[in-house]
Amino acid sequence: MIPQRPILGVLMLETRFPRIPGDVGNPKTYPFPVILKKIKGANLKTVVIKTEPSLLESFIQGAKELEQEGVKAITTSCGFTVLFQDEMAKAVKIPVFTSSLIMIPMIFKMLMGRIGIITANSLNLSKSHLKAAGVLNIPTAIKGLEDKSEFKRVILEDSPNGDMQKIEAEVVQASRELLEEYPDVKGIVLECHNLPPYREKIKRETKLPIFDFISLTKFVYSAVRSLGDEP
Repeated sequence: MIPQRPILGVLMLETRFPRIPGDVGNPKTYPFPVILKKIKGANLKTVVIKTEPSLLESFIQGAKELEQEGVKAITTSCGFTVLFQDEMAKAVKIPVFTSSLIMIPMIFKMLMGRIGIITANSLNLSKSHLKAAGVLNIPTAIKGLEDKSEFKRVILEDSPNGDMQKIEAEVVQASRELLEEYPDVKGIVLECHNLPPYREKIKRETKLPIFDFISLTKFVYSAVRSLGDEP
């Protein structure tokens, strides 16, 4: 039976681009109830282009509000918010997982080899982000989507209309380019929380295990789904 109380709270960026099933911001992505809460002032410029430290308090306040609304775990709609991971987790009493990047240390332990990262924008995925995720001492290979025309126009430039099939083809092409440059990659993490709709195509193209926001959500869900419920 699907639980009626919200399981997950998602702190959202203020965006206009399409949220197709599988995207972090589409409620149909989840097999359980979710609450989507937009953070004022959090957008592609203030989070992806440059993660503004001043937004931390807004994300913490949003997390506290979601906790009061009864969710059992909290995430965000953008992997770049990993910079806020520790402070947000300390601020509430329920699990917080800001970014799929925090899976990388565990994945490295499983695969013991280079981990590929496909990100919305490799130019802005800094050492600070990797450090916050605990990734600095792990061999990685990063491929960005900032040079893919439709992804850039729709996601990075926040267009309300887009050709999602073209974006899928661009994401698959990026995974191909990643392996051409780094053939020793043993698994791929999708940093961008808009990429899970394309996971299966990437998996077929690369023949590698693919980890994303949905992988992490299912992991957390299995840990918290019955906490606090009456038997």
